Amino acid sequence: MTIMLCATHVIGDAGVERSESDTVPHMAVRLLKVSSVATAVIASSGFYLYSKNVDFNDLSIVRFGRAAATTAVISYDYLTTLRDVQYGTEEYWAVKSKVHRRSAERLRDLCCMNRGTFIKVGQHLGALDYLLPEEYTSTLKILHSRAPQSSMEEIRQVIREDLRKELSDLFIQFDEKPHGAASLAQVHKAVLPDGRTVAVKVQHPKVQRQSSKDIVVMEFLLQVVHWLFPDFAFMWLVEEAKKNLPLELDFLNEGRNAEKIADMLRKFNFLKIPKIHWDLSTKRILTMDFAEGGQVNDREYMRKHGINVNEISQNLGKIYSEMIFVNGFVHCDPHPGNVLVRKCPESNKTEIVLLDHGLYQDVEIRTNAALYLPQISELLNRVPRQMLLLLKTNDLLRGIETILQTRASSSSFINMSRCCTRAIARHKRNKTKSRSRRLRISLSECWSLCQIDLYELALWLRSSTLVRWVFYLFNCLPYPN
Repeated sequence: MTIMLCATHVIGDAGVERSESDTVPHMAVRLLKVSSVATAVIASSGFYLYSKNVDFNDLSIVRFGRAAATTAVISYDYLTTLRDVQYGTEEYWAVKSKVHRRSAERLRDLCCMNRGTFIKVGQHLGALDYLLPEEYTSTLKILHSRAPQSSMEEIRQVIREDLRKELSDLFIQFDEKPHGAASLAQVHKAVLPDGRTVAVKVQHPKVQRQSSKDIVVMEFLLQVVHWLFPDFAFMWLVEEAKKNLPLELDFLNEGRNAEKIADMLRKFNFLKIPKIHWDLSTKRILTMDFAEGGQVNDREYMRKHGINVNEISQNLGKIYSEMIFVNGFVHCDPHPGNVLVRKCPESNKTEIVLLDHGLYQDVEIRTNAALYLPQISELLNRVPRQMLLLLKTNDLLRGIETILQTRASSSSFINMSRCCTRAIARHKRNKTKSRSRRLRISLSECWSLCQIDLYELALWLRSSTLVRWVFYLFNCLPYPN
């Protein structure tokens, strides 16, 4: 079939035949009209949003567009870059590492632009050292220092809306510079009319409104990625966010968790949980006693204030072991910024301050310890979420021991072993009605705890300077004839 562009005829709107030479100007005029209307609509919409001081970053379409574009670019990069490289070769792993790095940087930039929920999820990804490639975790860890800050006017507005009073009516002093900023909120130091110093945690005003939409966007895009890459196994991230984010955004829930864990661990006089001021707290505002101190991984701070690093490491192990194996109620965000150490001004004793109680997990290992232990050897993607939390806590304790140079004493491991032994023995006793069986279980528990004590003593002797000198002197003495 011969196509003759110049002789082609088309039927006009009124049924009159027109040549293409007549139609092109007509279509151009139509296109011009449509584009003019579209331009006018966009311009007027932009002017309206500008006049209303609307931040374009808050628009759902903008946030979705960024996320979709980033997802598309990352997916295309993986699909095309690795296509022509032979799997398993050194070249393949080198190229894949570069793709990982580029993709992680794009993901980090997306989180920084969309802020809020995106930064929260990005921070969570950065903590998954045992699941994600190093290129992702090292890049996304930066998000812990990239948390957004709300302006003082926004802070005043949240306080005005929730507490029904002006900031100046509630506090005689309020530091405008945040004492700390996170993805969902920021903390300000303030002084009450009676002179008490408090920390006021105020939620970023836009997070509550954006969070549910952001989760829907993430879920949709991850479904697309899963369709493109069937082996992609991180859909559980969205499920976790959908379940946990509403809890983290409810500061009253955080206050209740703080009081609950303070009661559970009241036997540890070295642990301090800031007292909650309920009359100055709402779902978006949490007011608590202000706690001074250095981060638990700040060895220089401990040296300067005469804090025994071995004591801190040992006590930290006791706290988390008790949470995991005895109470089954575990702090879900155990990073160093949420664990402070200090010398008590009154008693001069070393204390650990635990902050940020927004999310706790009921860990079933308390009652099903034997059921979970074999699963450790399986693929980490198949491990229950509670076990991932335990691994995260374990990473925290091991990391702190490494920084504080206390790993030789294995204090957190020993304390965790003690709590685990007691928890398993208690579980076995609850499952039997035989008194003789219970007695045997208790004797076995005592023997296991005794072995742990002996092991701890052996470690102490090995690291003791006095013992080393004694051995040195004995080795230097001549043997008798």
